[in-house]
Amino acid sequence: MKTRRLALCVAVLASLAAAPMVYPVQALAADAAVIQPKDGWYKTLVDFDFMRQNVSIPPKKGVVIIDSRPAARQYDPGHIPGAINIPDSQFDKQVANLPADKSTLLLFYCGGYECMLSHNSAFKAEKLGYTNIKVYPAGSPEWKAKGAQVSVSAAHVRKLIDEKANSMLIDARPKRVADKGMIPTAVNISDSEFDKNVDKLPADKATPLIYYCGGMECVLSDNSAEKARKLGYTNVLTYPPGYPEWEKLHGAAASAPTLVAGKEKGSVSVASFEKTWKENPGSVMLVDVRDPKEFAAGTIKGAVNIPMNDLEKKIATLPTDKPVVFVCGTGARSGEAFDTVKLLGGKVQASFIDADIKFNADGSYSMVEKK
Repeated sequence: MKTRRLALCVAVLASLAAAPMVYPVQALAADAAVIQPKDGWYKTLVDFDFMRQNVSIPPKKGVVIIDSRPAARQYDPGHIPGAINIPDSQFDKQVANLPADKSTLLLFYCGGYECMLSHNSAFKAEKLGYTNIKVYPAGSPEWKAKGAQVSVSAAHVRKLIDEKANSMLIDARPKRVADKGMIPTAVNISDSEFDKNVDKLPADKATPLIYYCGGMECVLSDNSAEKARKLGYTNVLTYPPGYPEWEKLHGAAASAPTLVAGKEKGSVSVASFEKTWKENPGSVMLVDVRDPKEFAAGTIKGAVNIPMNDLEKKIATLPTDKPVVFVCGTGARSGEAFDTVKLLGGKVQASFIDADIKFNADGSYSMVEKK
């Protein structure tokens, strides 16, 4: 019996010795077995669960998350919340962005299992004397695929504003704070008033929503983003540095340009509209009241379409906290829209453009005021 047991033990040990070593690196994760290390990878790997435990707004103390991808094309339009951007190609030039305390936990990531940038940067950090370095090899693709919150940079917010992109920028701070200054084009939906202002959100739940508030220590934008996701919005982003960073980069918000009355009652002058639309388009809501087919063929970029025949039943969707300007091709239907809203719209600040307008498919236009 003893001889048989000894033979069995020897066989088991021999089989274990013959088995390949699948994980020659240390993997810190509950499901670390799914990580298949590749040549050139950094020695210490972490998984989604480990990252999720260390991603937080406000940022978790003693942890720095580093996105090693290029800025404009990859980091700016979507990164893990709280991550700083040190592109691997710029690592040596941006060493000053690393923490002074070399025992700080550094979590590097990039574009997934085929991306070596995070591993390259991790090795560079190790050579600088950092002692607590880990790499999240699944990176941004897995983070997004698992439905975790994604953030954007100030540069991306600026790009969306400049391009008048089909998106909504939302300031989640209380109104009394937001009234002192907001990012251009933003609407204020205070997190505490979220449920009362759901009607301000776009009907199309695929519209990108970008929430921000009072900086990295402010949780209001994350709270509101989560509420929006529960309502079924599928492209909800945050800008964690929020208004404090924006103000530092671009200065305090300028006062909104003033719409000046035109010749026709209820109209605004072309010059004042164009100045407002160029300098602070978020300060007004521009409504094209032409038919959907006309709107689809060309409109002013940034306008929304509420056909004249649908306006009466949609008056309740119009904002009351900023001017609403109606537009059409000749001033006829836009003037009718103004009359309808003045009669039925309560507190809506309505006006219209009395002009001959040519709309182009690319969102540009030409406008000649009626004499």
